[in-house]
Amino acid sequence: MATVLSVSGSPSPVSRTARLLRLLDARLRDLGHEVIPLDARSVPPEALLGGDLGHPALRELAALVEAAEGVVVATPIYKAAYSGLLKALLDVLPQYALSGKTVLPLATGGSVAHVLAIDYALRPVLTSMGATHVVPGWFTLDKDIATGADGTVTVAPAATEALEQVVDAFSVALHGRAHLFTPAG
Repeated sequence: MATVLSVSGSPSPVSRTARLLRLLDARLRDLGHEVIPLDARSVPPEALLGGDLGHPALRELAALVEAAEGVVVATPIYKAAYSGLLKALLDVLPQYALSGKTVLPLATGGSVAHVLAIDYALRPVLTSMGATHVVPGWFTLDKDIATGADGTVTVAPAATEALEQVVDAFSVALHGRAHLFTPAG
């Protein structure tokens, strides 16, 4: 199947966004995809903030994006937009880094007031970076994501069902994309 780069844009080491994303990574693996997880907070701040495109971490980041057929971008919503850390990460990528990619945007937040942030803040940036297909994303309320003392993540049943549907649709879009670029034979 496809190689998927799974990017968490959360600056928090105990992020519900990242934990939810890693749960969805497992579903993508179950669907046959190779998933490469990336936490934006693991990229050296001096490289991100300095825009040092020659920095080994940024060259590696660009190579990961280039090699992926699909990209999942997950972010907490702060002040009605995606995280500043995610913005910094996207800013250091080449202008058309997502060209030819299928992208799934995901967001988490504390209030339904932020539900449109995917469509009004994140989707335009992903599209401007050349994403071939930005599939419908999903916003999950923080209260619907729980972490147990042992680190296990549980998601409210209604949110789980919706997330499974968007991840499955993303997988189908990746599968269809592969047929677009594979010669018939």
